[in-house]
Amino acid sequence: MGDSVEKKLRETIENAYDHSPEVRARFDGAGLKPADVQTVADLEKVPILEKDEVVALQQADPPFGGLLAVPLSEIRHIFFSPGPLYEPEVEDDRSPFEMAKLVFIESGFKPGDVVLNSLSYHLVPAGLLVDRSLVEMGCTVVPGGVGNSDLQLKMMLDLGVNGYAGTPSFLMRLIEKAEAAGLDFQRDLKLEKIVTTAEPLPPTLRQTFVESYGLSVGNCYATAELGLLALDTAGQMAMRLLPEPVIQVVDPDTGRQVGSGEVGEVVVTNFSRAYPLIRFGTGDMAVNVDPQPRDSKQEERSVILVGRRGEAVKVRGMFVHPNQLRFAIQSFQVITAVQGVVSRPDNRDVFTLRVALGEDTDGRTLVDSIKEAVRAVCRVRVDEIRFVAADEIPAGAPGMVDAREW
Repeated sequence: MGDSVEKKLRETIENAYDHSPEVRARFDGAGLKPADVQTVADLEKVPILEKDEVVALQQADPPFGGLLAVPLSEIRHIFFSPGPLYEPEVEDDRSPFEMAKLVFIESGFKPGDVVLNSLSYHLVPAGLLVDRSLVEMGCTVVPGGVGNSDLQLKMMLDLGVNGYAGTPSFLMRLIEKAEAAGLDFQRDLKLEKIVTTAEPLPPTLRQTFVESYGLSVGNCYATAELGLLALDTAGQMAMRLLPEPVIQVVDPDTGRQVGSGEVGEVVVTNFSRAYPLIRFGTGDMAVNVDPQPRDSKQEERSVILVGRRGEAVKVRGMFVHPNQLRFAIQSFQVITAVQGVVSRPDNRDVFTLRVALGEDTDGRTLVDSIKEAVRAVCRVRVDEIRFVAADEIPAGAPGMVDAREW
């Protein structure tokens, strides 16, 4: 982590402690002073502030739960995000805009581009964040917002739009509308490059964008509270972390960073003077892809997002998420469903995999291969595989079951 980032971290911590009553209370409650946090590694001393806690703080002490660190008169925008959460913005909190510009530059956007921004401008920060960042880059922005697909397609045609920012599913809807109207998308429209966010981008859909429509694709991980956090431009599962804010992947039970290849919660510390979020627990679970040496820059690190925290179960000290299991068994076309079960006979975790197979399939020859595939992805050994009927793992059944009795 560079000196400039750690300098910003120290300044943020000092300002938050001096001006945010809730940050001061949390530090005091943990027996900490700002001087105790000099480096990113020192953040492990600070308790995680989970999103649900912020919601409770704001409900108990509206509107900002004691986290606001500037006078109300300095606030330029107040956003309302799912939670529900109020989020203030002031003029000089530049980090989210600089990171957004970095994302667009690395995704091939340049001055003079005409960009359709289909992210929402209503209540949430996404639309305005992208809009301002693109304008500062020298792009022309078409503020499409959400919906009105017929009109947005017309604007793409009339205005020669060559860039897109928004969800992948909405872009696919625009493409389908164009083709239904008898247009040749690549011939009749000028779209060349896209940045997608706000929902998962399935590999098959990305492949369609690239191979069928000739688009270059940047795919982002972002949250409403923190802005853009990670980017992939190569179609990889791993997304490279942006230089700011400070992102850690930690064991939510201990607050300590997990090792490379291990699953933990994405915990973020921003550099906001107005609304400092110190060790904010996003609730997102990710595989930490951490290069050696350990002091490598953040932008050389990556994460693989696997899902939300409540779906993960810890097995022998390692979190296992249902999406990891699904990824591990995807090459076994005969497997129709999978479910992990953790029990604890004789004070030892036992990890059992319940597997449903297609008809007329003998699973006995697959046992070792399935165990190895799961171990490679989840870094946890499977003790037993039980083959079950498909209706024993119905649609919507939990992917991980904790059957332990403590």
